[in-house]
Amino acid sequence: MPTAAPPPLPDSAALFLDFDGTLVALAQRPQDVHVANWVVPALARLQQGLEGALAIVSGRSLGVIDAFLHPLVLAAAGAHGVERRDPMGHVKRHPAEPPAAVVLCAADLAALHSGLILEMKPSGFALHFRQHPALGELCREALADAVAHTPGAALEWELLRGHCVYELKQRAVSKGTAVQAYLADRTFAGRVPVFIGDDVTDEDGIWAVQAAGGFGIRVGPGESQAHYRLTDTDAVATWLQAAALAAGARHEEHNP
Repeated sequence: MPTAAPPPLPDSAALFLDFDGTLVALAQRPQDVHVANWVVPALARLQQGLEGALAIVSGRSLGVIDAFLHPLVLAAAGAHGVERRDPMGHVKRHPAEPPAAVVLCAADLAALHSGLILEMKPSGFALHFRQHPALGELCREALADAVAHTPGAALEWELLRGHCVYELKQRAVSKGTAVQAYLADRTFAGRVPVFIGDDVTDEDGIWAVQAAGGFGIRVGPGESQAHYRLTDTDAVATWLQAAALAAGARHEEHNP
């Protein structure tokens, strides 16, 4: 398990950032997260200093990411890679209709139990139980049973456990496949890839950058294959702002 703090961001980095639990602290409801004043200016400076090699890789949809980071529009992969916007603004999507029986199961749970929040996403959903953690096991059992008893569902869909959330997503896409697609793009290619994330859903992205010769940074507790760790979102803020200042200074030096 990683314990060491990460080194400074390499000059030639390709930087991939999770959103919830990394750039912003988790909230009781997904819509209630607070984007601190430093986030957008630092990301803008990093995007410029890294010559565009910066992407958000999140379980959120692209539209939600853009709303939180307005007016900044970055390369971003949403819904765990279901939709991916490249540095030129072109969006590729992998649409699929989640099994109706599993969606109905999640909707019934949210209707029956106060404190559960069903968040529909492109090609999937998230069922949040942060307001009522004791319901986590009930959610897991019911959703897993719905997947198991829907013919063919388990072949194409998987149920992921995150921080007080269960998500249904396509097996064909992940944060790892999104990172690999970015690394094949000329904006990101040939750079040292770095991924920062806080959850089990980020491990695919961490694996992808480390397989490509870079390093991952796990935020907060939990087992991880990442080489390094930052304790919380405050530590991420300190590290990223230092990286943004350094990247901005290099850009100004090379572009007087």
